[in-house]
Amino acid sequence: MTRNDPEKARLAAKAATAVVGSGGVDEAIAPMMGAEDFSYMLDERPGAFVFIGNGDSAGLHHPAYDFDDAAIANGIAYWISLVETALAP
Repeated sequence: MTRNDPEKARLAAKAATAVVGSGGVDEAIAPMMGAEDFSYMLDERPGAFVFIGNGDSAGLHHPAYDFDDAAIANGIAYWISLVETALAP
């Protein structure tokens, strides 16, 4: 089961909020029972599994899934924000 570290989840939410604003970040999303190999990583190191958002599309492994290329800019900005937030004094 994938379990986010609460501190790392807050850090991820703070970084995402810096990119898209508080209205674009849902910190109250309900837990899901999906299988994810990243859970093994989280068993070894604290971290957080986050969804970046892709608009209204079929699920990731569905044949009708359509990645929204417009999400790339926010994705890059999120990772930069995450590093800046994590390294801030």
